[in-house]
Amino acid sequence: MLASRIRRAVEEAVIDTGSTAWLLVSAALVMFMTPGLALFYGGMVRSRSVLNVMMLTFACLAVVGTLWVLYGYSLAFGDDAFGGLIGGLGHSGLRGLHDVAVGPAGQQVPLFAFAAFQLMFAVITVALLVGAVAERIRFWPWIVFVAVWVTLVYFPIAHWIFAVDGFTAPDAVGGWLVNDLKALDFAGGTAVEINSGAAALALAVVVGRRRGWPQHQARPHNLPFVLFGAGLLWFGWFGFNAGSALGATPLAATSFINTMTAGATAVLGWLLVEQFRDGVPTTLGAASGAVAGLVAITPACGYVEPLGAAAIGVAAGVLCALAVTLKHRFGYDDTLDVVAVHGVGGLVGMLLIGVFATKSVNSAGADGLLYGGGLDQLGRQSVAAGATLLYSLVLTFVIAWVIQKTIGFRVAPEAESTGVDEAEHSERAYDFDARPGAHPLTERVHTANSLSTKGT
Repeated sequence: MLASRIRRAVEEAVIDTGSTAWLLVSAALVMFMTPGLALFYGGMVRSRSVLNVMMLTFACLAVVGTLWVLYGYSLAFGDDAFGGLIGGLGHSGLRGLHDVAVGPAGQQVPLFAFAAFQLMFAVITVALLVGAVAERIRFWPWIVFVAVWVTLVYFPIAHWIFAVDGFTAPDAVGGWLVNDLKALDFAGGTAVEINSGAAALALAVVVGRRRGWPQHQARPHNLPFVLFGAGLLWFGWFGFNAGSALGATPLAATSFINTMTAGATAVLGWLLVEQFRDGVPTTLGAASGAVAGLVAITPACGYVEPLGAAAIGVAAGVLCALAVTLKHRFGYDDTLDVVAVHGVGGLVGMLLIGVFATKSVNSAGADGLLYGGGLDQLGRQSVAAGATLLYSLVLTFVIAWVIQKTIGFRVAPEAESTGVDEAEHSERAYDFDARPGAHPLTERVHTANSLSTKGT
């Protein structure tokens, strides 16, 4: 995606205000996906754990937002420091970016705008992992995990696929997947989707199953939350994908319509699977199908025609719906199906680029199998997907295992049974008893007020 879109501009370059505005709006749209994800996940868990799940998701904005400025951007997009695997620290604190523009001639945007846009990708990627271990992890160990994981897993993979040679300077060297392998990934099929799916599997295995699972199947406590959250994710995804064109260009418009198309056909594909398998189409299925299609089109949206996007969406809707049964077959408790939706969906999208991509959409891309390109690009896509999956799976397992063995990830058994919200945050999402002392936090405030009154 970035190979044809990014070049360092001379200091006198005229900033394209339209493209800059679109990129900043896109960054805001992607940021909005994280609260949307909190609603999406929050609705799918039990009422006694909804605040914890939403808090774990929301906290990623704070942790990653801080680390990105300190060193994250530099590791992901700085001049390569080691064989295409990681960037250097030359841009720590976002030094040296304020007077740099990127993009093709006539469409330059400030590098700060690009840095803000890519920050939101890092946030949403680690936030996705909450779904794998929902209802059973402690808040502060999660914060430690987020900080370590984005540093050792996300930032390097982002460097591999997003850091194009010549990004910050004419002689700057970037990551190996995009520059050496020449894999195509328009908006994050590797760094975001396959990465989160593989990491979710490792995290779920280390943390272990929920108490009573799979004999006891918890039901979503608020399906309207789920559907509304999915709608917010779909809305934000237009910024995610079309914003990756880095400007208000025809390629952005193509990515926009492909995003809509794949989301729509994936909903239909998932619902048809439910109808034939279960006898009814469900609200949860519609929401999940939309996300599956949006996941799959993410790497492909800037390389395929709308009919290709429709085919990718259908494939993702069907395959991801079937993949949700894998956790029961293999015994890993991926609470909210991150592996099935993001892992499988990301693989579908990355591999089908090798089938449906065409240079008529993007001259910087390649022709896939159906457009006379043979198996070459499909092979490159397979290597990129496999390398991302393996690296993320192994590193995440190690990080999670160390945290589990040192400070501990899981809440106490009694807290898991009675509710993580009160155990971790002394709060309830739905407090129907307004009497003083009925809620732990209310009780503390009421006691403090009583003591203050007696003292006067």
